[in-house]
Amino acid sequence: MSLPLKLDSLDDLPRAPASDVKKLGWRGVMRTVAREGRLAVTNHNTPEAVILSAQEYDAMLRALAAAGAPQRGALEELRARFDERLAALQADNAGARLRAVMDAPATLRGRVRAR
Repeated sequence: MSLPLKLDSLDDLPRAPASDVKKLGWRGVMRTVAREGRLAVTNHNTPEAVILSAQEYDAMLRALAAAGAPQRGALEELRARFDERLAALQADNAGARLRAVMDAPATLRGRVRAR
């Protein structure tokens, strides 16, 4: 069972002072986490840590993976094109091909523009 991912700001999370965490113990903290899904632990009213349930953590990882999937696809395509071009430059005859291009006369195909 997966929970829908709710991304609240740090200020909107349920809070527990570090002293309460010490008083309640791990079981008390985990009861709150089970009920709320996450808990901000504060020290002098400043959030210092966030405790997530395993389900919330898993949902967050899945949402991040899904959000990054399109970018990964584009990056993989770009990487493949780069690797193709790099392989051409690293071929044994790359130097000879470059010299042939540089030694050949330029072909302008009638498109000379003077500015």
